[in-house]
Amino acid sequence: MVYVKLESDWTDADGVAHAAGDSVDVDAATLATLQAEGIVIEGSGGDDTSDWAGPGRPNEWAGPGSAGV
Repeated sequence: MVYVKLESDWTDADGVAHAAGDSVDVDAATLATLQAEGIVIEGSGGDDTSDWAGPGRPNEWAGPGSAGV
């Protein structure tokens, strides 16, 4: 299983709707399908912080403890 962030809305095989921006746990086959459909982009997994601007990315973080606050 792989934890990924959705780039667009998606309804899983059980009929559960997930909104863009949600993180979901999917198997490898589902991940491949989601990538092919552009619902998940490569590198958008839960461990990837390239688009994350929260804690742990002090240059982009604008919340409590940042240089700007």
